[in-house]
Amino acid sequence: MRMDNLSRGGKDGDFMSIAQQTRRESYEAVKPVIMIRRAVILDILGEREMTANEIAEALYARGVTTFYERNFAAPRLTELRAEGRVEIVGKRYSHKTGRNISVWKRVEGR
Repeated sequence: MRMDNLSRGGKDGDFMSIAQQTRRESYEAVKPVIMIRRAVILDILGEREMTANEIAEALYARGVTTFYERNFAAPRLTELRAEGRVEIVGKRYSHKTGRNISVWKRVEGR
């Protein structure tokens, strides 16, 4: 499909396939970073129980990320949970958000 079809009002189906394609390309480009970050998160957790905010702070402190951002940790925790490698074990009040947030723990033997 040519790009000028979109500027001329291409079909929604065409747009979605392009959006899906570019999303896939972006994912493939960052996939190696994601895998490294997941391993580092498991290492950071070790035997501790931590929130996504605390993990994001640890990623920054280790120089894994160039600035603090909770979303450097949260999506990886969701993926690791789906694989059974981490679990939510409680909640803790966060002074950053003013809310209770999930506390994560590594699943033993994983």
